[in-house]
Amino acid sequence: MIEYSSDFKKNYATAYLAEEYERLETEKAESHAAAEGDDDLMRMAEEDTVRITERQQSILDEIERILEKDKEEQAKPKAVVLEFRAGAGGDEAALFAADLRDMYSQYAEQEGWRVKRIDDATLEIEGAAAYDALRHEMGVHRVQRVPATEKSGRIHTSTASIAVLPIREKPTMTINPVDIHMEFSRAGGAGGQNVNKVETAVRLVHKPTGLEVRSQAERSQNANREKAMAILTAKLEQLHEEEEAKKHAAERKGQIGTGDRSEKIRTYNFLQDRVTDHRLKESWHSLPRIMAGGIQDIVAAIQAAASGEGGLAASDEE
Repeated sequence: MIEYSSDFKKNYATAYLAEEYERLETEKAESHAAAEGDDDLMRMAEEDTVRITERQQSILDEIERILEKDKEEQAKPKAVVLEFRAGAGGDEAALFAADLRDMYSQYAEQEGWRVKRIDDATLEIEGAAAYDALRHEMGVHRVQRVPATEKSGRIHTSTASIAVLPIREKPTMTINPVDIHMEFSRAGGAGGQNVNKVETAVRLVHKPTGLEVRSQAERSQNANREKAMAILTAKLEQLHEEEEAKKHAAERKGQIGTGDRSEKIRTYNFLQDRVTDHRLKESWHSLPRIMAGGIQDIVAAIQAAASGEGGLAASDEE
């Protein structure tokens, strides 16, 4: 239960309620002042006080609800970072990781979200609903197909993993600057005149954990440093969440929880033109459309299952 504060008038969402609270407070005081010395009027004033106080309490309850909602909105990730890593399968795994990166990039563009490539293996996607849509994509994705370089037509099975990192407006963790090793280098790849001439690319290493992040997408060194720090903070927050989840493993058994990057969640079978999500035990067809970013139906099914009472079942696929 909150107490009244004049600061409520500074928030546009609660200002009108605060003004009504103060008006009622004035009404209460004037009623008592007018009743001074008259017992009958004082009894009426006391009855008014009870009514007014109840109304003021309902106003405070409404203000508290609004402030809690604001707090929840501020805590929501403003963006999501997807990291793609080749797993088993050599060059084919690396190609599949790049295919997945392009698939999610096209999906995000179809949803109207802003997409930025931080480096060859990392995407940043900005959008109000981006994290909620993609948070359950973390894990191992498997592909079964005949590589373009395979002359005998033999099917190869390869894997790539995806890490999903929420980027919050207000991080829940603060990093000690002495724990950071920072390096600067020239950004690579095609670009403007400054590419490969100015050391704008930034690499951060968190010494206690060995986690490292590189950013070269921004034009300035400061912007890349801020971007890298935001991603590093998200990685450390996720690491903390995973450690906490392990402590309560029995409680979350069979559910996805925050996700596990070592869990095999999906198989893309090109010969059968089929994508199977092993947590849902459900399949979709038309792989060319899916790999071109058409994963809306899959994402919707995952979100629906995750929001259900039983949560999203862990994969039992071998």
